[in-house]
Amino acid sequence: MRLALLAFRLMCLAWLWPLTHNSSHSAKKRRHKEHIGESTKQKHGGRVDLKLKKLDSTKSLLIKSEQLLRIEDHDFAMRPGFGGSAIPVGIDVQVESIDGISEVNMDFTMTLYLRHYWQDDRLAFPSSSNKSRTFDARLVKKIWVPDVFFVHSKRSFIHDTTMENIMLRVFPDGNILYSVRITVTALCAMDFSSFPLDTQNCSLELESYAYNENDLMLYWKNGNDSLRTDEIVLSQFFVEDFQPSFGLSFYSSTGWYNRLYINFLLRRHIFFFMLQTYFPTMLMVMLSWVSFWIDRRAVPARVSLGITTVLTMSTIITGVSASMPQVSYVKAVDIYLWASFLFVFLSVIEYAAVNYFTTVEEMKRLRKAKIPDSYDANQAMAFDGCFHDNDIDLTPFPDTTSTSNTERNTQSRNSTVSGPTEGTRLRRKHPLLQNLSFIMSHSYMIDSYSRVIFPLAYLLFNIIYWSMYAS
Repeated sequence: MRLALLAFRLMCLAWLWPLTHNSSHSAKKRRHKEHIGESTKQKHGGRVDLKLKKLDSTKSLLIKSEQLLRIEDHDFAMRPGFGGSAIPVGIDVQVESIDGISEVNMDFTMTLYLRHYWQDDRLAFPSSSNKSRTFDARLVKKIWVPDVFFVHSKRSFIHDTTMENIMLRVFPDGNILYSVRITVTALCAMDFSSFPLDTQNCSLELESYAYNENDLMLYWKNGNDSLRTDEIVLSQFFVEDFQPSFGLSFYSSTGWYNRLYINFLLRRHIFFFMLQTYFPTMLMVMLSWVSFWIDRRAVPARVSLGITTVLTMSTIITGVSASMPQVSYVKAVDIYLWASFLFVFLSVIEYAAVNYFTTVEEMKRLRKAKIPDSYDANQAMAFDGCFHDNDIDLTPFPDTTSTSNTERNTQSRNSTVSGPTEGTRLRRKHPLLQNLSFIMSHSYMIDSYSRVIFPLAYLLFNIIYWSMYAS
């Protein structure tokens, strides 16, 4: 039994021996092929021998971009055509939006697509289809690109969501298109002499930082058509014009540089300031005229109305000044506000004059009446501190009046009989003084004149103001 079991095991071993030998041999063969494949891949720079690896029909074998453009064979720290004439670099710009304009900081923020065009023969590559190749920011760092920067810029950045917004397109003949999406905040020297009826001319300036006109020549790629804009809508401004231009800038230590300008004209919308500044100011001035129709004896009503309008005008002036830069010249809105403030202030002064002349007039009447000392003058005072015609019986005493009238008649007769003596001069009062004394003795007429003079003067001021600044 044991002999039979041993014989069976020997037969099984004899039957499995060829299979085990073949599997180990095939494993050694596979390892040998992999070793040959790796050595061949290293030898041929990444290209796999087609005989050792089966082709996948869904994949194509491409040469690396660095090898196709021969980046390792050239020094891209130098500009193309170094030692020769200046390399021309064309520029075109598409303005996406104007994000903000600040009068306080005197700057503007703009988002734009900046595109550069130049030719670099070092990047030319053979192509049977003559098609360009597009790359992202990873290849841009390995080649030469123009060092264009924004003159007078305060802040700027390249958008990087979700990747850096940089595009590089290389054509077989070496022509290159380089495009970036940038947001820049630049200085704009604004003139507020006509604010808020002003127009502002701002510009964004482009220039090479390191290469002067002997090494790099900036120009607009398509002339006036190089500057394109989307539909731009601003809250306080209307964009009247976008126009490119060019020029030269000189630096004493480095020489002349080509400079490109993006000029745009902004006209301010006036309706916002009409609602927030001009209309409230007009209403305050007209409100101050109401006091001219209030009885001159109503001191609390007229004084409180005048002080309220003065304080409101002060608040409007302070609010406008807080939202503007502290410039050293007078703005158009300042002229209007301070002139309106003057009209309101004069209405208060007008009532002060009316009240004073009224008091003087009534005091004179009391003195002429010769009221006895026993008469209590406080009874003739109203609640506002003025004397009132209705509260006091100013009927003159008969003796005093008759005596005074007799003396006047005697003097008049003597004057007509005797005539002027020799050496005396007849003095006639000036008409202006006569009118002034007449108005002072009739103080109620000041309010009557003010009802006409103040509105006409303010209307004349508005006509002159709007004809000067609104044109």
